[in-house]
Amino acid sequence: MTTDDMELVQEYARHSSEEAFATLVSRHVNLVYSVALRQLRDAHLAEEVTQAAFIILARKAGSLGPKTIVSAWLCRTAQYAAARALRTQRRRQCREQEVYMQSSLNQPEPDSSPWPDIAPLLDIAMAQLGKKDHSAIVLRYFEGKDLKQVGAALGVTENTAKTRVSRAVEKLRKFFVRRGITLSAAVIAGAISANSVQAAPVALAKSVTAIAIAKGAAASGSTLTLFKGALKIMAWTKAKTAIVVGVATILTVGTTTIAFRHGPPAFFESLVSSRTKELSADEDAQYARWTGTMPEQVAKTFFEACGREDWTEVAKFWNEPETRYPLDDKIKSDLGGLQIVSLGKPFWAWTRGGGKFGGAFVPYEIRLKNGDVKKFRLQVRCDNPDKRWYVDGGL
Repeated sequence: MTTDDMELVQEYARHSSEEAFATLVSRHVNLVYSVALRQLRDAHLAEEVTQAAFIILARKAGSLGPKTIVSAWLCRTAQYAAARALRTQRRRQCREQEVYMQSSLNQPEPDSSPWPDIAPLLDIAMAQLGKKDHSAIVLRYFEGKDLKQVGAALGVTENTAKTRVSRAVEKLRKFFVRRGITLSAAVIAGAISANSVQAAPVALAKSVTAIAIAKGAAASGSTLTLFKGALKIMAWTKAKTAIVVGVATILTVGTTTIAFRHGPPAFFESLVSSRTKELSADEDAQYARWTGTMPEQVAKTFFEACGREDWTEVAKFWNEPETRYPLDDKIKSDLGGLQIVSLGKPFWAWTRGGGKFGGAFVPYEIRLKNGDVKKFRLQVRCDNPDKRWYVDGGL
């Protein structure tokens, strides 16, 4: 008889059983690696996220409740670790953006499979589900369990499990429809079941087991950074329990995003697809509820500070921390003294390659100090536990 996941967790927590932990890794390494790879699209970073997720499992094994669905817990933990990895990825993309642009433009037309449309948004959608619905999807479609097994894991009857799975898939369907992807629940379920988990590199399970059992002592510096960042997000999420429902989409903690840095309009137009979506009143309200303001107001505050030449205030919004875009004298000369002509309705945008740009874009028209009028889109985002808004592109 197959040992239950939580029995293995408890065996490891009580007796430091390497065999029990290795079994857990072998069962779930593909799932964790796939969650990370789907968000990051970088195999090396996905491996580091996988290591970080299992290090956290090893450290928290003794504190997990007896009814924990380990696969679902690992799925969320991988999303948190990937959120930290996205910062590293975005900085590297700044250096590789021109290469990315060429590859995006040269990509063949997508096939008829719905998965390329679903994949970039799946983990955002999953993060919006309640704990029970999230676990139901992971068990049914990520792990491929039948409804009787899903019910047993959730502590409900088979019929109740069927209802819960159907309800969860319907929530995913509605999420995708709001983002311009109209598919039936059956198609979505089939695409997730067929594509959501793929094989991790052969040697990864062994290395993950060794590093996690050592509680990260042998992990690389970059993996430890992901580990610490994931713990910070987990602690913040626990303190703000409603974040999973209200802000997961808005802050894109676990999305596959492409950062658009400060470049010319033609550069942006070459990357973005025709697929955009204006923020709804509800989404604006969610921003306001969880961050105290909304994208359009952020753009207004930023431009007004530029107009006053209040560079201390401007610096609060200037790029993600630790990026390579200084607020230099040229930028101050260009933006100082500007006047806002108009601000448009914020929207989300997707690249030609299918990735979702981070944050929201606010269309603007400004008059510069020299009299020139500029029209473009300011990219603003707030995907960090500190809920800090920053301008990430569009100037």
